[in-house]
Amino acid sequence: MKKAIVIGATSGIGRGVAKLLATNDYRVGITGRREQLLLELKAENPDAFVVQVFDLKNVNDIPQHLDALTQKLGGLDLLLINSGTGHRNPTLDFSIEEPAILTNVHGFTAAADWGFNYFEKQGKGHLAVVSSIAGIRGNRYAPAYGASKAYQMSYMASLRHKADNLKLDIALTDIRPGFVDTAMAQGDGIFWVAPVEKAAGQIVSALQKRRKIVYITKRWRIIAFLMPLIPGWIYKRI
Repeated sequence: MKKAIVIGATSGIGRGVAKLLATNDYRVGITGRREQLLLELKAENPDAFVVQVFDLKNVNDIPQHLDALTQKLGGLDLLLINSGTGHRNPTLDFSIEEPAILTNVHGFTAAADWGFNYFEKQGKGHLAVVSSIAGIRGNRYAPAYGASKAYQMSYMASLRHKADNLKLDIALTDIRPGFVDTAMAQGDGIFWVAPVEKAAGQIVSALQKRRKIVYITKRWRIIAFLMPLIPGWIYKRI
């Protein structure tokens, strides 16, 4: 049986992916801040899930939590960093921006570094992150969220370059969702909103294929192609 850790499995995409992995011959370590939600998920399949409660913003605690959870699982084949946050911030209130920076940049980096180093010592493994289509081009609605997701995309590309240069058997997957029907999908007029179950299914399929970059759902590849091509004078009106 393979072993996976899903960071941010309390709800939404992370919870959906964790449940699917459990049905695909994985024993899954599930993490998050809200212990009760993790325990409810574990109760659905007690033998499949192992719980470790921690907040990704507490970067100094991340290595010890991941070490402990990996030990409970009896090893690790896949680390999925799904935990992330971000809100619309028209007034540029730093108290709104700061959680996105702490979680999506600081916490992500600490977890990704731990995972890469673990898999390098092990000789193989799979590191994945749920970034966002929002990281492709800056937008006025949630500046820190988009910028932090761009950081994740670039960081994963850098780790892939590092793995290739060292000839390491480490797969690195950057998962870029559009709108998924979770609490993160905010605002009026959003489109192509995918059910969590559909998004989770496409993510698990991409992980099984060890894809490098995947758009969720697949139609968002069209947007990803077009966004950089939109002239600035048009884009600023969007």
